[in-house]
This record gives sequence, structure tokens and C-alpha cells, in this order.
Amino acid sequence: MEKVRIGVIGVCGRGGIADQWRDNPRCEVVAGADVRPEALDDFRQRMGPDVFVTLDYQELLERPDVDAVAVTSPDFVHEEHAVAALEAGKHVFCEKPLAITVEGCDRILKAWRQSGKRLMVGFNMRYMNMYRVMKEIVESGAIGEIKAVWVRHFVGHGGRFYYHDWHATRKNCNSLLLQKGSHDIDIIHWITGRYTQRVCAFGGLDYFGGDKPDDLVCSACDIRRTCIEAEHGRREQCAFRREVDIEDNVVMIMELEGGIKASYLQCHFTPDYHRNYTFIGTEGRLENSEPEMKIWVKTRRSNTWRELADRTYEVKRASGTHAGADPVICQDFVDMVLEGKEPLATPEAGRMSVAAGCAGEESMRGGGRPVDVLPLPPL
Repeated sequence: MEKVRIGVIGVCGRGGIADQWRDNPRCEVVAGADVRPEALDDFRQRMGPDVFVTLDYQELLERPDVDAVAVTSPDFVHEEHAVAALEAGKHVFCEKPLAITVEGCDRILKAWRQSGKRLMVGFNMRYMNMYRVMKEIVESGAIGEIKAVWVRHFVGHGGRFYYHDWHATRKNCNSLLLQKGSHDIDIIHWITGRYTQRVCAFGGLDYFGGDKPDDLVCSACDIRRTCIEAEHGRREQCAFRREVDIEDNVVMIMELEGGIKASYLQCHFTPDYHRNYTFIGTEGRLENSEPEMKIWVKTRRSNTWRELADRTYEVKRASGTHAGADPVICQDFVDMVLEGKEPLATPEAGRMSVAAGCAGEESMRGGGRPVDVLPLPPL
């Protein structure tokens, strides 16, 4: 195979990542499936008049000219679409979270192992310059052996991103510890090199939700001119409607393999957008600032030359969506299919991020009791 032919299930929203493959000479986007005709019209305009489009994703999977499938549909159908694609003999790129239950993830892993095809997860943060530099610093030994991790995720525009559409209900995404937190949990796992074993979590719906009708949309609301959460366009369901039941303020403490302690805060009504990571090791501390594109390393006594200086890293900005990660992760997928390259974002990593998030959800909704994370199933 000299060129991989890709079909996309879920062509709008995150399906916009297909633009990266459209412009790659080593692949071709040949098909797209979605439940919305208008989304398919837009997809055809972006990909060209010859692209095959369908409202039935099974028709896409039946096509012999589709070698690989990008599952960029909503979270609650990732399991269905990924399993069907693997069983149809397609290589799969599955957007995070891998599924919304541990059982769903394990079903995907089983289908993957039985298919003989390749599977990678859309953890684009592993491809961002910021976190690659942090990973390199840790692996250099600059802060010694990691013992503690703190992560604060301030989700400015949380209402716009998650509370005006399907994300706002448990039946569709389980918890934002999966939808949003899967990135952060994965980065904790990736940089420490350890998976979470046990968690305790507390959370609440402290700002969004309320008593507004479930069918209320911002464009038809009497207070749309004064409501600070009013939105316009496709995502305009009222963020204060009755059906909203996804926590918007969560804190989770985690015990990782090797006894590493971690804490994670996620809040969706902060005024700014910022991810702040701190890794503390036996010889120093590593901390980042996304807005400033800086990483700081503070060292303590180690009887090595490393203790002689603290360091500030100026991380270079990259072009492309998601801080330049999307072009790189899409190239990695093509390399995986054409050359057998091992993906940086593995299926096992996708499963363990979901497993930790699901354990957090269970603890949070069970009074904050400790919950063990389900380990990877045997091969």
C-alpha cells in the first residue's frame, strides 16, 4: 500500500481533523458518514465532489476502497463505530475518550486484537510541543524520580464547549472526567510512566443546570441579550436546562503505580482557559504555563551538577490546530498504517485513561469513597 484511503465517521466537530489528511500526499479521504445531511454537504465541499458520503456508516465500512477509518463521532457511539470498523477489517483512529465505559473500551481492545489491524487513540496532547518537552525533561532525570503530581484545568468557555449540547448529560458522556479529563489523566500517565490504581473524587453541578425547559434554545430565549452564557449557532441548547446532570466542578485524588500521588482539579466556569501541571520528584520540581509557553524546573540538592541551576524553558509555538498537534498526530496515523510504526497514543493508554475517569465518576457519585481502577484485561 502506497497511499492510505481514509473514511470518516462523524464528519463535523472533531471530524474537521480530516482536513489534515486531505492535504497529505500519502493518504486520501475517500468517504464520510454522518447522521446530519448538512454536515455531509460541508464535508463534500471540503474534500471534493468525488468523496463518497452516506447517512449510514455501515455503507462506508462495506466499501473496499476504505483502508482506514477515523472515528470522530460523539463519545457515546465510539464503541459501536470502532468495533464495527475493526470487525470490517479497517485500521482505526479513534478520538478520545476511547469509549464512555471500561467495558466498552475492553470490547474495542478485544476487537482490535482479533482483527490484526492497527488502532490508535486521538490523544493530541501527546503531540503538543509543551508536553513533549515536559516528557523529555522528566526522562532526562532533571527532577529525579516522580513522587507527586498536581494538575489544575481551568476550562474557560466550559459552557460553550460542554453545556449547550449533548455533552451535558451523563447518558451521552458519563462524566467530563472522561470527555475533558481523559486528556489530563493520560498526560499524568504518560509523563510519569505509571497508570492510576485507586482514586477518590468529589464533584458537583455548581453553576450550570437548573429549571429551564429542555427544549429551550438561546435564539428563542427572552433573556438572550443579557444571559452571560447565551450562545448562537448549532450549539445553543440552554445551559441551565433541567436535563443537565454533568458535574462542572470536580477534584480527584489519585494513587498511581509505584505509590505516586496525584491530584486533579477541573472547573468549567473559570474566567480563563489554562492547564497547569506540576511534577515533583526526588531532585526537583517541574511546572508549566500554557499561556506563556514556559516550563520551569526548580532543583534541590542531589549531589550532582543538576543542583547548580534552576531552568526556564521557552517552548516554541507550532502551527496548526490544537497547538500544532493535529498535523503531527494525523501523520503518525498514516505512518502507523503504511509503515507499521507504533503509535504514541496506544489503545491501552486510551483504555486506562477511561478506567481512571470511570473510577473517579463512581467515587464522586458515591460520596467520595475510594475506588480501585480496573486493570487492563489479560491478552
